[in-house]
Amino acid sequence: MNCAIISVGTELLMGQVTDTNAVYLSQQMNLLGIDVLYRYTVGDNDGRLQEILETALQDCDLVLTTGGLGPTEDDMTKETVTRVMGDHLVRYEQAAEALRQLAEKRGIAFTENNFKQTMLPSRADIFDTDAGTAPGFALTDDLGRTVICMPGPPREMRSMFEHRISKYLRGKTDSALYYRVFRIFGIGESKVETDLLDLIDAQTDPTIATYAKNCECSVRIATKQKTAEDAERAMEPLTEEIRKRFGVHIYSENGKDLPHTVGEELIRRHLTISASESCTGGRFAFELTTVPGISEVFERGIVTYTERAKMEELGVFPETLKKETAVSPRVAYQMAEGLYRKTGSDICVSVTGTAGPGGGTDVIPVGTIYVGCRMNGETKVAKLMTGSTDREWNREYAVSMMFFMIYLGLKNKTASTFLTKKIYNESELQ
Repeated sequence: MNCAIISVGTELLMGQVTDTNAVYLSQQMNLLGIDVLYRYTVGDNDGRLQEILETALQDCDLVLTTGGLGPTEDDMTKETVTRVMGDHLVRYEQAAEALRQLAEKRGIAFTENNFKQTMLPSRADIFDTDAGTAPGFALTDDLGRTVICMPGPPREMRSMFEHRISKYLRGKTDSALYYRVFRIFGIGESKVETDLLDLIDAQTDPTIATYAKNCECSVRIATKQKTAEDAERAMEPLTEEIRKRFGVHIYSENGKDLPHTVGEELIRRHLTISASESCTGGRFAFELTTVPGISEVFERGIVTYTERAKMEELGVFPETLKKETAVSPRVAYQMAEGLYRKTGSDICVSVTGTAGPGGGTDVIPVGTIYVGCRMNGETKVAKLMTGSTDREWNREYAVSMMFFMIYLGLKNKTASTFLTKKIYNESELQ
């Protein structure tokens, strides 16, 4: 089954609203084994919407629309779709009654134009809403082509899709897309793709795709199968090959990011953690606290941005700061050790560096970052040289490295030299 997605709304074209609906629906169509051929955005204009709809229906047997189902004059998706599909509108009494009950519950009087939302195509399969006031619907024409219309607000659209439409679509497909996502840290997308080129050139089903995101990349294996068991068997040879080729750099095979992979493992093992941050300004703590339940193990996060803060909060030696500067492996080591003395956490992680865009020197260029990690009774420090003056990228990469060092320690693995310029052992820093 081929599909097109049409996002309706002048506010989308003007950039006033970001179209997250199309991204979400593309992901869901892939999971259902439905191929998305086109994504369109059109304003609240009947003629242009009709033109786009007719174009989409030339190549696709399924079209999804979001937006334009509301009560105002510029909400015209329903009328246009009904006309193009050769049907007419009738009052859907169940929706009208739901509106009346909602008005009574809220103690408000709906204006008459609200009942415009209850006029729906006579042949349509109706999808009641749990999150808004506008029902959705699916309408099929004499050629077997189907248009599904959903409300525009993302919360309403997602609720309707998850509770109504996904079940409707599963009944129309005999297979689904299953996939496994490997998340890889420390290797660029171009190298990952080069290392997989022989597999990519030979692919049929399953397929392999690489994606770059922030400071890492992902490899996705996907296959269309009737059951999850069939998919597992189909993907297993490629899964083993990817594990063999990227080894320690793979930190997740289920698509979860570094904070969630590490945070969930800490919770599972009941290991406490604390962080002392300089150049990242608390970003590590922020990312860690996106993990549900992390309060069970996250002891504290301290931002020690100045030299004074490093000395007072963590006991960094003044002579070390004077001799080696705040951006040095020994300071990262003393930050982690001082944090351990203060908190007694099972894992103490630290970071100091020059994020940029200014502040670097010939000896310590922008992008020089040191990450310390105390766990299993030992403190190690990794030196990073990003080669970038992009402040946000440097900070993000530093945080990712903090998580990755913890991950390596949890798995009793050692970082490759590709990731860092150097790993300092405790004996070199005491």
